[in-house]
Amino acid sequence: MTDYYEILGVPRDASPEQIKKAYRKLAREHHPDVAGTEAGSDDRFKDVSRAYDVLGNPEKRRAYDLGGDPSSPGGGMGGGFGFQDIFETFFGAATGAAAQRGPIPRARRGQDALVRLDLDLADVTFGVHKDVPVDTAVVCPTCSGSCCRPGTSPRTCEVCGGRGSVQRVARSFLGQVMTTQPCAACHGFGTVIPEPCTECSGEGRVRSRRTLSVDVPAGVDTGTRIKLTGQGEVGPAGGPAGDVYLEVRERKHDTFVRRGDDLHATLEVPMTAAALGTVLMLDTLDGPREVDLRPGTQPSQVVSLKGLGVGHLHAAGRGDLHVHVEVHVPTAMDDEQAELLRRLASLRGEERPEARLSASSSGVFSKLRDKLSGR
Repeated sequence: MTDYYEILGVPRDASPEQIKKAYRKLAREHHPDVAGTEAGSDDRFKDVSRAYDVLGNPEKRRAYDLGGDPSSPGGGMGGGFGFQDIFETFFGAATGAAAQRGPIPRARRGQDALVRLDLDLADVTFGVHKDVPVDTAVVCPTCSGSCCRPGTSPRTCEVCGGRGSVQRVARSFLGQVMTTQPCAACHGFGTVIPEPCTECSGEGRVRSRRTLSVDVPAGVDTGTRIKLTGQGEVGPAGGPAGDVYLEVRERKHDTFVRRGDDLHATLEVPMTAAALGTVLMLDTLDGPREVDLRPGTQPSQVVSLKGLGVGHLHAAGRGDLHVHVEVHVPTAMDDEQAELLRRLASLRGEERPEARLSASSSGVFSKLRDKLSGR
């Protein structure tokens, strides 16, 4: 690196006044109007002017003292040289594009896609086959991913010779070092596309709608994700496709409520049916099924139908269907019906029933406590 202090003949700790005085003296001596045609006077005057341009400016002088040369075409630390370049040169610690050895592949992997899949309760109970439309990127049918107009091909970059990177010499306080940067002409690919495909504008891919077929297993729930490997968008230049993730959202059912792999339903029965017992038909996801109510069935009693729930996702079999009985007490009766109930009450000795508190384990407060505690 040129020693500007030596050119002006001043020490490195010279004050701004000393530098200015030395410059004026040398400029008068070597100015073309004074030195005339003396050999080397013109070059000497240019050197003196360049030295004062750096040392006479506090910021440029500071950069020069740190090892840079602000008067060089790149400016700053040796034309853009910095500490990262030092590590890259001496320790091989470069990352990203600067660490590339050879050209960067033009073809790259495509992105993954997340698609919502709405399913009915019957779908998640038994499993279902679905055709899912997906808007994604596919290989360009015109150039087949080459990015070039048919009949043409990529051309080796003339700037980097196909290497994808260029080298330059930079000055630093360690001396001259060689640094490597991605080629600006080909963006590190090593080749250029002289005639891009007009269909995909040189991308090698186009947007299109595809239909994906998927077998949804029984037991999936809201939030479950199904991965379709390699079914996502194609990467640039026809690169490998990403994946598609189908995220399940289960629609609410009008009759059944799902809790895990079990289903729950409420069955309303007349007071007389609960007292005398009966067999009722219930429409389930598997079709009509009998619900056997024993005589004396109580309100909120649960009748379980084994194996009529949702299929297990990671095991064989299915959950259960739990039927919650709700006894319907009549609110309007004619005289004959009221008389029959009075006669029943008389026969059971219940004309004037006494209020009795139930045991704490079976009372309403116990049921409320169990519900709040999740039992």
